[in-house]
Amino acid sequence: MSAVNETLIRDVVAEVLGRLGNNGATTTAKPAAAPSASVPKSESCGCGTRKVASAPALRGKFGVFATAEEACEAAQEAFLQLKEKGIAARRKIEEIVKAMAEKNAGPWGTIEYNETKIGRLDHKIAKLGLIKLVPGVDWLRPDARSGDHGITLEEYTPFGVVGAITPSTHSIPTLSGNIVNICAAGNSVVFNAHPSAAKCAAVAVRAYNEAIYRETGIENIACIIEKPSLDSFNALCKNEFTRLLLVTGGPMVVKAAMQTGKRAICAGPGNPPVFVDDTCCATRAAKAIISGASFDNNLLCIGEKQVFVLDHVADKLMQKMSENGAVKLNAAQVEKLTQAAFTITPGQGGGCAHAHTNKDFIGKDTSVLAQAAGINIPSGTQLLFGETDAMHPFVQEEQMMPMLPIVRVKSVEEGIERSLQSEHNYKHTAIIHSHDVENITAMARALDTTLFVKNGPSPAGLGLGGEGYLSFSIATPTGEGITNPRTFTRVRRCVMVDNLRIY
Repeated sequence: MSAVNETLIRDVVAEVLGRLGNNGATTTAKPAAAPSASVPKSESCGCGTRKVASAPALRGKFGVFATAEEACEAAQEAFLQLKEKGIAARRKIEEIVKAMAEKNAGPWGTIEYNETKIGRLDHKIAKLGLIKLVPGVDWLRPDARSGDHGITLEEYTPFGVVGAITPSTHSIPTLSGNIVNICAAGNSVVFNAHPSAAKCAAVAVRAYNEAIYRETGIENIACIIEKPSLDSFNALCKNEFTRLLLVTGGPMVVKAAMQTGKRAICAGPGNPPVFVDDTCCATRAAKAIISGASFDNNLLCIGEKQVFVLDHVADKLMQKMSENGAVKLNAAQVEKLTQAAFTITPGQGGGCAHAHTNKDFIGKDTSVLAQAAGINIPSGTQLLFGETDAMHPFVQEEQMMPMLPIVRVKSVEEGIERSLQSEHNYKHTAIIHSHDVENITAMARALDTTLFVKNGPSPAGLGLGGEGYLSFSIATPTGEGITNPRTFTRVRRCVMVDNLRIY
């Protein structure tokens, strides 16, 4: 790993594990008593939706509901309560979620790892410890104009209920960061989690709501459908209270959300290429590539998925990768792993064959992949790599495994062209290792990705070893980029004519 990124991750894990060792277990706050069913009815928020009665059936759930209808109704009520309590309540929710994510990183990371059985436990823990880097209430700053004809103020105001879809790859971290962003903007949220990671998500949502209710009196600010399905997804999208959609997932769910007729913020797939030229530091490039591609067994959508390297420096790069903890597979071993990791179906009418990733290999440890390749590797190996051609399934598919294909190219132009093709116009993430400003600029312009990382590991694009802020929802298909509280707001303008100007 890069020094900064490795230190950050190690510190988070050490802090959490140390706390577990001292206390025996990390505990959540003691649940508060459920609010009384006699809470008064909420007044209309003026946003065009009907007001919601305080139905006893919705009380005492702490955010976990059987149906999308129940969850959306409870979230609408919570949104109206949050509106009444104002900025101070938003800030308190932000503080609670960040503190609890870090405090419970050990047990929650373990719960998620045990349920999904993908990724690495230490990195599951680390991702929860990093929620403190997600921007909150202070991100929202009004914009004002003052002139001869008065003053104009533009403010960022909430939508209401946000319907959010979360992935199995980072279930609790994604929903935790989403709660911070969405509630900091003044909204409530209903989650339809990936079915493979729904139980751990519900554990976190319930704990967050217990603490938020105790501290603010607001219940169900973040709701979740206990047993998510396609039907619950459709019901969430169609519900009258759902004003905005946030989808973090694959191309099919993104497509479905964009066809609902409601505004959708979509964080879709990526297949990030890396280009390495002959001006970079090979040692630094090798360490960065291993760091990014191995993180959580390459489940990150921003993670390095394929490397294109100039032919005359390829051997040096691969040597440095071997010296820094990665293991190289020979051609036969790459082929054997490919046959296990992908299902290849012939193209119709003589067309190109199609590769489908074997889900049994997604997010698995290098030892599992090595066994399939017929090789023994040292314990603790971070990453496997091997040479392939540019159209190999490991290059063309978002395979999400700690196995990195290395492709030789003859020129900078070919490297950029191959990178562009393999990224499939997702416009998600690309990485370059180069000290040539013209090469860096040419690749940045050609790929036009939301994240473009230069001379560092991919997580640097999210502030982990680089500058910036963190979010696990990166909206590339719809263009919002790395989500933040402003992403979940409406811009409203208030104009005073000829008055309030003080100069």
